[in-house]
Amino acid sequence: MSERWYKEAVIYCIEVDSFQDSNGDGCGDLKGLTSRLDYLARLGVTCLWLNPIHPSPQRDDGYDVSDYYGVDPRLGDLGDFVELATQARGRGIRILLDLVVNHTSDEHPWFRSARSDPASPYRDWYVWSTAEPSDRRQGMVFPGEQTETWTFDDVAGQWYFHRFYDFQPDLNWSTPAVRTEIKKVMEFWLRLGASGFRIDAAPFVLEQISPGVDPGPLDFSILDDWRQDVQWSSGEAVLLCEANVSADDLPKYCRAVAGGPNDRAHMLFAFGLNAKLWLALAREDAEPLVEAIGALPRLPAMSQWATFLRNHDELDLSKLTDEQRGDVMAAFAPKADMRIYNRGIRRRLASMMKGERRRIELAYSLQFTMPGTPVLRYGEEIGMGEDLALPGRESIRTPMQWDASRGAGFSTASPTDFVRPVLSRGPYAAKRVNVRAQRRDRDSLLRWFEELVRVLRECPEVGVGEPSVLDVPLPRSVLAHRFEAPEGSVLLLHNLADVPVRIDLSAIDVGRHPYEVFADSDYGALQKDRSQVQLNGWGYRWIRLRRGD
Repeated sequence: MSERWYKEAVIYCIEVDSFQDSNGDGCGDLKGLTSRLDYLARLGVTCLWLNPIHPSPQRDDGYDVSDYYGVDPRLGDLGDFVELATQARGRGIRILLDLVVNHTSDEHPWFRSARSDPASPYRDWYVWSTAEPSDRRQGMVFPGEQTETWTFDDVAGQWYFHRFYDFQPDLNWSTPAVRTEIKKVMEFWLRLGASGFRIDAAPFVLEQISPGVDPGPLDFSILDDWRQDVQWSSGEAVLLCEANVSADDLPKYCRAVAGGPNDRAHMLFAFGLNAKLWLALAREDAEPLVEAIGALPRLPAMSQWATFLRNHDELDLSKLTDEQRGDVMAAFAPKADMRIYNRGIRRRLASMMKGERRRIELAYSLQFTMPGTPVLRYGEEIGMGEDLALPGRESIRTPMQWDASRGAGFSTASPTDFVRPVLSRGPYAAKRVNVRAQRRDRDSLLRWFEELVRVLRECPEVGVGEPSVLDVPLPRSVLAHRFEAPEGSVLLLHNLADVPVRIDLSAIDVGRHPYEVFADSDYGALQKDRSQVQLNGWGYRWIRLRRGD
């Protein structure tokens, strides 16, 4: 096993209950997912990131966990998870689980005990206040859906803290017993076959909350302990942090000492890069991406960014200025029902691109050539759309569209019994957008994605090597960057505008025999003087400059 498998991975994010139903009850499950592993292997996926699979009242899509040691009965049981992990490993696919430990469900036995008796051993597992906190109505994560972060509990006779919804009380991470218990949880799932965890809401886990202090100080010793724990349990285990924080603070999630080794999380989501990528696409201007690549904090050698275009949440644009956010909204979410939380977009990529195939390809070619490991949301490989009739972030969590049948191949149940409605109307309906049809079409988006992943395998320096933006005169719409590594050197060209351009690369060293490995069309061989390099509108070219010795 490669010690850096996560640097060379293609991660595929799955909502298990929306992927494949195996027993006809209208809800996707682990057995159904296992039955689709060959499809995922053919796509080139090497790691599955599963959104929460634990027992839950399902008031927040499983992020309100009521038992960390089990599988939600809707999805199967522990045996089904072990079988999934075993079958996946046989195909070279690892599994990351969502570790949702900032909070629990208010129906978790820990909280039930804590609220029922001041002498309960679990009382200190949560954050309480006898008096009404002065900052009760500050720091909400979901503005418009949340009105407070402290709620009075009639049973306990005290106020409890919840960074998210009031049915998700925060765990008290200053309590040693909480740390010990979650260590056991992590060990449990690693022993069952998981290869690591995506740490949900990492900054809030580290935050030490007390009444009237918001935000509280961060205790990074929690991450220090987790890194040691998972490494002792499994040498290949990975921690992927969700930390949408400032660029100055990001490296703290990977290392304890500035310039020191990777001794905390192995991977970080590149939220800042994601927002600037969308800004560049909206403005058809490469400058935001040039700035973002140059401003990426340097991580330890064994650390890695995780890049994405769309994930399971809203497209979060909160790190952009009001003007920048307005430009992205105007381009990709012009209507109010396409937006959420005054900061984000609740649409899938294909519909944001108005189904324009060339622009969809451009966007994903950009993502797959950014510094880091690409993360792909289920259904993006066939260009699925969203259902804006569903509330909140549910709009992008509709069932996977496997074929053109009434149930989209997702389930044999009546569609009225599906966990979520299958998309049945409009240009992105299952009868128009589905795996079976695209499997038969050699020019389909699915076939293109399979080629994209294969080419990425042939260019191991992309995403892993040292990135640099070319310092040559270019049209504003063109991003030209390269990766250098012992494996070789690759040049990447992308035109963010729908206008063909010619660029002059005669001033750069492209080696003796540069050749194209991936492009939006057949551009032919590079001219010797390289003064007239062509790029189509929304075009892209991956050019190998040299291979390692």
